[in-house]
Amino acid sequence: MADKIVISDVQLIDRLKSGDDGALTAIYKKYWQQLYLSAYHILKDEQACEDIIQELFIKLWDNRSSVQISVSLKAYLYASIRYEVYRQVRNSMSTSDVFDTLFDRLQTPVDYENIEYKELIAQVSSAVNALPQKCREVYKLSREEYLSHKQIASRLNISTKTVENHLTKALKQLRTSLGCFLLL
Repeated sequence: MADKIVISDVQLIDRLKSGDDGALTAIYKKYWQQLYLSAYHILKDEQACEDIIQELFIKLWDNRSSVQISVSLKAYLYASIRYEVYRQVRNSMSTSDVFDTLFDRLQTPVDYENIEYKELIAQVSSAVNALPQKCREVYKLSREEYLSHKQIASRLNISTKTVENHLTKALKQLRTSLGCFLLL
């Protein structure tokens, strides 16, 4: 049985730039599943995730001679997937759905490097703490205590419309504050 030759990402990039389609295949085999899982965790749509990844590798091949990877290949691929997933989420989901998805992910972390997860938690916590007091209170009752709009209105002695307005404002400010952290 022959030993497998391990080729570094730097070598794969060099081979890719010189037009070696075997390098593209090797990159695809090495990263496809991880990229798919990362995208699927957000979109929950197999076909959309496969399409996004397929497009990424087509663009990588089409732009092989001019591609500039200043970080690791893995970081470059993950960033590319995150941006495309973010674009799809932005175009297809309401703001509330995005934050519900983010909140669900924060409650059930999976396979993310511990440091990235801690950084995301810190960013969310900081963004929530920066909210105006009433918005923060309404947001926490909704997202941490899982109270309905009606229950929050009753507890705070405000109308359900005011609760909705505070949540809309809170989610808008969180989206602005978190930016690219939404799709880590």
